[in-house]
Amino acid sequence: MIAATIACAVACAVLVWAEWRGAKRVRVVAKPCASLAFVAVGVLAGGGRPWMIVGLALGLVGDLALLGAGKRAFLAGLGAFWLGHAAYVAGIAGVVPPSDWLQPLALVPAAAGVAALVYLWPHLDTMRVPVIAYVAVIVAMTAGALAAWQPRLTPGAVLFFVSDLAVARDAFVARGFSNRAWGLPAYYAGQLLIAWSLA
Repeated sequence: MIAATIACAVACAVLVWAEWRGAKRVRVVAKPCASLAFVAVGVLAGGGRPWMIVGLALGLVGDLALLGAGKRAFLAGLGAFWLGHAAYVAGIAGVVPPSDWLQPLALVPAAAGVAALVYLWPHLDTMRVPVIAYVAVIVAMTAGALAAWQPRLTPGAVLFFVSDLAVARDAFVARGFSNRAWGLPAYYAGQLLIAWSLA
């Protein structure tokens, strides 16, 4: 697990460099390597929580889809990540029942989700329904992780949420390396923490 974690961190650093330099070939290699590594961490951790492994694997699928360009590739990635969050929701529900998720802390991701939608709304056009659906599932996932309050799962979910803000800004508001400079490390750290939570 430690070797896979180090591999993920190194590949993420290379990916950020590739994004900065516009090195497309390096990006196409580094991104799958980083994502395969966090899936490997989850598989090696085991833990008897298959839905969480499914969520990690769907993260890899989403990352591969987002290597493409255009709306179709983005929708494929969005769909894969939506399913991934749904898998995480199912996995977390096996630890903490959803009836316990409605607590004061759940207001934090809910408020952040609403704020993100308000910010993005003028830029979404035909993407409003898919984005609303995506925000709903990641809010649910984060609320569940907050209710579980585990030292790896909870910060992992929060980092994943934060990284999606960078993706949304880059996709709909203002493209630029600055989004990826903090969004990619937050994403891979979040996925690694979720994977380690299975140990």
